Amino acid sequence: MPIKKINNSKYVIIPIKTGYIKPNTSFEVIIDKCLDLVEENDFLVISETPIAISQGRVLDESKFEPSLKAYLLAEIWSKYIWGYFLGPLLGIKKRTIRNLRNLPKAARYHKQLVLETYGLIHALKPASEAGIDLSNAPGTFVSLLPSDPKSVVEDIARNIESKTNKKVISMIIDTDATYELIGKKFTSLPLAAPGITYNLGVFGYMLGRIGKIVGPTVLAVSTNIKTDKALEIGKIAESYHKENKNNIETVYDMKDAFNMDYDEITVDMLDSVEHTPAVIVRKL
Repeated sequence: MPIKKINNSKYVIIPIKTGYIKPNTSFEVIIDKCLDLVEENDFLVISETPIAISQGRVLDESKFEPSLKAYLLAEIWSKYIWGYFLGPLLGIKKRTIRNLRNLPKAARYHKQLVLETYGLIHALKPASEAGIDLSNAPGTFVSLLPSDPKSVVEDIARNIESKTNKKVISMIIDTDATYELIGKKFTSLPLAAPGITYNLGVFGYMLGRIGKIVGPTVLAVSTNIKTDKALEIGKIAESYHKENKNNIETVYDMKDAFNMDYDEITVDMLDSVEHTPAVIVRKL
């Protein structure tokens, strides 16, 4: 059983490795893989994308006809205003700035999808709008956030307890940041766990430039725990993925991993690599 100790931490991480979870197929494999590994009071931290894909929450961006607003958001607002002015001014990552300056024409379709699905407040965010994931989806498909994540994590925790007689705290996290400013925690995402103000879109993203990142965003937890504890566990889980050389976090990682354009990537190709949709976080 591969266990990774987090440096200077009282926790260890046990990765749950699977194949690619396809659209409209069960994510039960995540539960099955962890049954022989979990112990009482473990945290099972699941990435949002495999849950959303399993729920069939995928859309084909190529089916969205870009409007003038989408064109302006992609070609002027994101590429030039954020890429050359606001991005450097607000100190966003150099990699993000580089990607914004080189936005492909497909970004127009992406902005239209964001406008129709989550609205202008999220479409104004220069990248990673509304938690829509371009990675780990084939071709021109993208995945939205999961539907009713609270019910999902509660069902997972009950399922594990019924099969192992062990109580596990199940969580779903998104790599989009949760920020803190003047003691208040917030995220740009359209949803988050209690204790985190959400649905702030571009305003949350801009406020985050003067706040501090406290971890990835916790979307739901199966039981009531303090927000700070949930964020701490989420951050530990995220640290494993960031150190995992095979982690496909962005569409650019996906292009590099398969050495081809993202719209040429197939389900079979995604299924050909090992995935880690969840990790167990255990207190020592």
